[in-house]
Amino acid sequence: MSQPPQPPNQPPSGPPGGDSHSDADGQAQGQGGGFGPPPAPPSGSGPAEPDPADSSRQDPAESDSAQAGPAQPDSAQPGPAKPDLAKREAPGTEPSQPAGEPPRPSGQPPQAPPAGQPPQAPPAPLPPGQQPGYGYPQQPPGAQPGYGYPQQPPAQPGYGYPGQPPYGQPGQPGQPPYGQPGQPYGQPGQPPYGQQQYAMYPPTGPMPAAGMPQGGGQGSKQRMMIIVAAAVAVLLIIGGGVFFAASGDDDGDGKKDTAGNSSDGTGGDDGSGGDGSGGEKPAKTDAELLFSVDKPKLTDVTKVDGLWVTDKAFAKGSLNSVVGYNKADGKEKWTLELAGQICWGSKHTSEDGKAAVLFQDGKVGSDGRVQPCSRVAAFDVNTGKKLWEKQVSLGDENVRFSEVTVGPDVVAAGGLYGGAAWKLDSGKELWRPDQTSDCEDAGYGGGTGLVAVRKCGSYDSPKIEVQKLDPSSGKPQFSYDVPEGIDYVHVISTEPLVIGVDAGGAVGTSDIIAIDDKGKMRSRISTENGKYTVRCSAVEVEDCKMVAVDEDSLYMGTEEHESQEEDYGRTNEIVAFDLDTGKARGKAEAGGRRVMTPLQMEGDTLLAYMEPTYDQGGQVMAIDPKTLKSTVYLKNPKDSIETESSYRPSLNVRLLYEGGRLYMGQTLMSERSSSLDRKEYLLVVFGSE
Repeated sequence: MSQPPQPPNQPPSGPPGGDSHSDADGQAQGQGGGFGPPPAPPSGSGPAEPDPADSSRQDPAESDSAQAGPAQPDSAQPGPAKPDLAKREAPGTEPSQPAGEPPRPSGQPPQAPPAGQPPQAPPAPLPPGQQPGYGYPQQPPGAQPGYGYPQQPPAQPGYGYPGQPPYGQPGQPGQPPYGQPGQPYGQPGQPPYGQQQYAMYPPTGPMPAAGMPQGGGQGSKQRMMIIVAAAVAVLLIIGGGVFFAASGDDDGDGKKDTAGNSSDGTGGDDGSGGDGSGGEKPAKTDAELLFSVDKPKLTDVTKVDGLWVTDKAFAKGSLNSVVGYNKADGKEKWTLELAGQICWGSKHTSEDGKAAVLFQDGKVGSDGRVQPCSRVAAFDVNTGKKLWEKQVSLGDENVRFSEVTVGPDVVAAGGLYGGAAWKLDSGKELWRPDQTSDCEDAGYGGGTGLVAVRKCGSYDSPKIEVQKLDPSSGKPQFSYDVPEGIDYVHVISTEPLVIGVDAGGAVGTSDIIAIDDKGKMRSRISTENGKYTVRCSAVEVEDCKMVAVDEDSLYMGTEEHESQEEDYGRTNEIVAFDLDTGKARGKAEAGGRRVMTPLQMEGDTLLAYMEPTYDQGGQVMAIDPKTLKSTVYLKNPKDSIETESSYRPSLNVRLLYEGGRLYMGQTLMSERSSSLDRKEYLLVVFGSE
């Protein structure tokens, strides 16, 4: 049996307060959130208290001068030219990703060490930008992605970046894969089939490894003694090639297992906290693994997007199909066969249980070539009945779409080469965006409204508009001009209208903008170079997670940082921002050695997901938006930690809470290439009954 890895959240060597990372002043200086390259963060520092300054009104120049960080290493790449944001009262730029550096799935775990290998002493801290992510041990040079991730060649770029075709698909020199910036928006010509890439979430900013001492080389013997002693007690979780060594609470007093709030820091236990009218606490909070669906037999990287839940059934995208299950017993209820692999599943379901899916025009051939994503179908989640299936012709070819959404009695699909909208019930075509200009509807956001992200001009100098549409006609009700210099725009919410923008930096979404009903900027909220961990996929319009919005507020989790209340361990907070002012108005604390992220709104209540640790299952927390006090809604069992750890929100997964149950589905899977004997699941459901 192999030895367990280095334990998470081990106490730092030396006396308390001896490390420089505990210096509050130094910490504040390292959190500058202005424009230009991000400063190197102090080792082990946590986020500063929410800045009471109005970020939507602050002058970028004043922000830079007030929050100047330490000098960057010599290897730092220069940032791009700054967008003219002062004139537009909009977010600024961030440094661009270094040339030739492809993105990779965030939180990518290393391979397990060889059997019998003892825990290694922690190496010297790495330079900023090279430190491994929290929750995983050190990654050896050249390690391949672990089981649970799509198996790709080294340095394989993600969807939306220049590079080679995805693993298992034939390459064609001189032609960029479909959906990558080699083909500018609005310019003629389509790359050949067989080069569709899939969306990955961009990496977060530099982050120290969990439990790593942040000081220098002193006390190495003491550190080794701590490592060896703690390794005996830690439970090694082998989750898809991941050593899941997240921090946890083991004293059982309940106080360290709850979230706090910014007013008193004590938080709530199982019976206290939020009283929002939208969320009802289940009679029983101790959950169990109710149902699981095995991974389909795959031969390559496969998109299995789509997770839909109604009061009668739940459905999951699978290989060339959508499969529905009975909510009462979890048994398969129906199967909707598709012509090819799923490209996109709608993020919304209508009130009467209807959803939509975008899929390929045919199955993957024996040579690995894939067909374009040109077919759209609507179906009834309760019965599995296909309501209709459509394609849109443009000349001699069918239009390729990137994504599909469901809005008020409408299904809308958009992408690089065109868009269309159909009536949800009948499939009657309602409208198409104007194809006579050099503009394209890159995608749509749905739900209670319908919003288009329209991109005009060349790829090098695009002009982007966000349009609130009349769903029945497609005519804009108002438009918001996105500032120049913004590369990508993501729709986070349609009512109220909230978008995320990517100014070209390495952290992905750099700013969040709230827009009023007249098309004017309501407020701007900076993610401060990764301090706040909203995740939006590379180029898609409607694929943001780890963020929630209600009528008045935006909720984002902070990056993980050293716990101030524990001797060791990492934690974070969920911060609430006022959409009218852009100011932080309070925070809910995850508590000792726990990490949580916004999940969704349930009526007037914010639901958050507390990630599992090595000795505690995950939890669903209800947070009162007014007091930011929390209540435990669901507490998952310890014996399912290994399974649950494969569904961390930062991975390619989708999480939904409905009717007292937590549904967790994979969105991208691959053929297993690891020797590990752990079982993979397409979908798991936790609940108390």
